[in-house]
Amino acid sequence: MDLLVVGAGPYGLAAAAAARDRGLDVTVVGRPMGFWREHMPAGMFLRSGPDWHLDPAGEQTLERYLELRGIPPADVDPLPLELFLDYAGWFQAAKGIEVRDERVASLRPGWEATLESGETLRARAVVAAPGVAHFTHRPDWADAVPGEHTCDLTDLRGLSGARVLIVGGRQSAYEWAALLGEHGAERVDVVHRHAAPRFAPVSWRFIDPHVDSTLAVPGWWRTLPEAERQAIARRFWEVGRLTLEPWLVPRLARAPLRVRARTEVVAASEAEVRLSDGARLRPDRIVFACGYRADVARVPYLAGLDVATADGFPVLGHHLETSLPGLYMPGFAATRDFGPFFGFVKAAPAAGTLIARHVASA
Repeated sequence: MDLLVVGAGPYGLAAAAAARDRGLDVTVVGRPMGFWREHMPAGMFLRSGPDWHLDPAGEQTLERYLELRGIPPADVDPLPLELFLDYAGWFQAAKGIEVRDERVASLRPGWEATLESGETLRARAVVAAPGVAHFTHRPDWADAVPGEHTCDLTDLRGLSGARVLIVGGRQSAYEWAALLGEHGAERVDVVHRHAAPRFAPVSWRFIDPHVDSTLAVPGWWRTLPEAERQAIARRFWEVGRLTLEPWLVPRLARAPLRVRARTEVVAASEAEVRLSDGARLRPDRIVFACGYRADVARVPYLAGLDVATADGFPVLGHHLETSLPGLYMPGFAATRDFGPFFGFVKAAPAAGTLIARHVASA
């Protein structure tokens, strides 16, 4: 086998498609779009538009999928999670990508993968595409109280009548607040240290030339002058973090919501949570909308591998290869060396192209 892809999310499927298009023998192991199916709630909408897709060849795109089904893009703005999952299934079938719904227990240089079933697979190269499920971040005091990260709270039906505290103030915090209101929560407090975000339409098109440059210039992000990198990262932060989607506004207006901006938790126990504004809350549930922090050591099947890291991120070469020859890591794990847009679906086709090029030429 030429390439083993561990993970069947957007980056895994894009890498498999790019490799197959180059005639490589590919095996994909994982649950198709597993994180999206298991860690995102029904009724969620995506921030991306129909121009974000999975195909490195630019053929089986989301826009093509909508066209074949007679769905005007304006009718699916914002884009429902369920529709994108349907597109991913269509893309997988169109590309002839078979996914073995199994888990890898361990990897050894060589490359040899042992599945949880006990079976062993061998390949010239491996793509490790773990997504973000292993990288959830919680505040230091989180262990003192019962609570869940947003990616672990997907069934909101049991929260009717509940008092919920959400810690965090970006898109996921406010979308979960809207969903909780729609599921009948009695009260939702959103607490975050920064100012209240603004809600306005944004365009992600500014990412396109950066992704194109990554394909055209080896090591493009790292060779940029520091000032340019900071300017791009700042704009990405302004569009993706400081500005939230306007379609949340009417939904939040209907929710039993109290926004506590410029506020933080100063003490927490199972009985009570005290805030810096003097409030004392007694929530039934606490939701941590605190994002993700890379830590390769938390990916079980990578445990024991001597992968060079920096701040928890793998140190990557120009083609997303780790310090271990033949092991590649795209997606969120690549954002340190390739830019923040590599944590989003938009860069999946480019990542797949970079990896397939390198494996095919080896």
